[in-house]
Amino acid sequence: MTAANRSFSRRDRISEQIRRELAELIRAELKDPRVGMVSLTGVEISADYAHAKVFFSSLSGREHIDPVLAGLQKAAGFLRRELGKRIAIHSTPQLHFIFDESLERGADLSRLIQQAVSISGAEDSPENAAPRSDAAESENEKP
Repeated sequence: MTAANRSFSRRDRISEQIRRELAELIRAELKDPRVGMVSLTGVEISADYAHAKVFFSSLSGREHIDPVLAGLQKAAGFLRRELGKRIAIHSTPQLHFIFDESLERGADLSRLIQQAVSISGAEDSPENAAPRSDAAESENEKP
């Protein structure tokens, strides 16, 4: 295993541990009503472990993200301090919270696909099909 692979896997392990610990801290310790039900979808940590982008989604929807983000940013210092007590790394990274739109984008794409399938299904139904002439049928039967 090369040094680059080792540091990459270590960074992944630390990112995942930060995500798990932050999720537990937010669930159990954070009392800010603005935050509510938040799901942490991922953590990207910088090469020097000084900064961590924490991606989150919320059940409250896209229109209520500003108060949730404000609550998370206000609690970032508390969360960083508590994270430092739980994780043994040289320096605890500064937390930057970013709304993860991928789940909502995925739901939007799924809805569009369902609409396209239902429209396509309605157009292809036997009721909407044009009647075939006997000449067209005899052409299809030729080898």
